[in-house]
Amino acid sequence: MSNDLPSDGRIDAGRHLLPVRVYYEDTDLTGIVYHANYLRFMERGRTEMLRQVGMVHSDALAAGDGFWTVHAMNIIWHRPARIDDRLLVVTTVTKVRAAATELAQAVMRGDELLCSATVTAAFLAMNGRPQRQSKAWHGRFTALLEAAKAP
Repeated sequence: MSNDLPSDGRIDAGRHLLPVRVYYEDTDLTGIVYHANYLRFMERGRTEMLRQVGMVHSDALAAGDGFWTVHAMNIIWHRPARIDDRLLVVTTVTKVRAAATELAQAVMRGDELLCSATVTAAFLAMNGRPQRQSKAWHGRFTALLEAAKAP
């Protein structure tokens, strides 16, 4: 019954694609998506991208490996999404550093760009200090970066 599970999205050409639908709870009284809810859509995109490449938040925490947190974000709202819209959250790795990974994210309605953001996600030790991500994780992010650059 795997069809009964929420979507993990998919990776295509190094980019993670997560479909989402706009529900009433996502909108303001005009039926337009409330600006802060784009952050939720993008968080889901980042989390599912991690899950797709074998980095599950709960597993890392349980093992005491550390956790990911958003260090910086720059966001631009281009056009509004509306109730019942079908959207696609696109997450692309743009830079891999020792203790952080930079991402570009876009929320699309078909070919129309609704919202875009650049995000720096830092990896922190359990004590809250920056920590190098594992070589395996660094390699997975680098592979996504290279796949997204390929023609």
